[in-house]
Amino acid sequence: MNVIDLSRTPLREVNSRLQKLPNDTNERLWKLINVHGEHACAVGLTKPIEVQIDGHIGYYCGGMNQEATIVVNGQCGVGLAENIMSGEVRVKGNASAAAGATGQGGLIVIEGDAGTRCGISMKGVDIVVGGSVGAMSAFMAQAGSLVVCGDAGANLGDSLYEARIYVQGKVESLGADCVEKKMTPHHLAKLERLLKRAGINGDPSKFKRFGSARKLYNFHVDNVDAY
Repeated sequence: MNVIDLSRTPLREVNSRLQKLPNDTNERLWKLINVHGEHACAVGLTKPIEVQIDGHIGYYCGGMNQEATIVVNGQCGVGLAENIMSGEVRVKGNASAAAGATGQGGLIVIEGDAGTRCGISMKGVDIVVGGSVGAMSAFMAQAGSLVVCGDAGANLGDSLYEARIYVQGKVESLGADCVEKKMTPHHLAKLERLLKRAGINGDPSKFKRFGSARKLYNFHVDNVDAY
C-alpha cells in the first residue's frame, strides 16, 4: 500500500500523481492520511485503483471518477462524486448536499445519511444511502437509481424524468410529477442486486418505488395551441 500524508504533500501534487498513473500500473492501493477536510480530493481518477481516505473530507471528493474505487473513512462535504462516470465511491459516514450530482455511471454508497438534493440531475449513476436523505433529492433526475434505506425529505423526485427511486422509510412529500409506482418482480430483483452490490442488508419487499408520472415533458396534441 502507498501511504501519502497530506500534511506533508500538497493535495494538488497528490491528485496529479494519481491521475498520471500508467494504465499498466501495479500501484493499485493507496491511502491518504491527515486529510484535514481538504476539498477536491481524489478527483479525475481514470485508472482501476483503490484510494482509501482516512478522516473527514471536504467538497467535491471523488469528482469525475472513472474506474477507481474511493473509500472515505469519515464524513464528506458537498458534491461527493459529482459527475461520476464509472467505478465506486463509498462513504462510511454521512455526506452533505448534492451527493452524486449529474452522475452518469458507477456506484455511490453512503452508509450514513445524505443531505439535500442527493442525486440531483443524475444521469445513470446508482446511489445507495444506508440512512436518510434530505429535501429535493433526485431533483430533475434523468436516469439511474436512488435507493434510500431510511426516510426521504420534502419534494422527493421533483421534476423527475426516468430515474428510479426506492425508499424504505417515510417520504415527507413528493415533488412535481413524482408518483408512487407498483413494485414488480423485475424491480424487486433489481433492488436486491443493488443492495447486495452496495453491501447493505435490506429486504426489497419493504421498499416503495417512485417514478415519473410523465406529465411534465410529454407533448400532448390537445395542447398544441399553447406551444
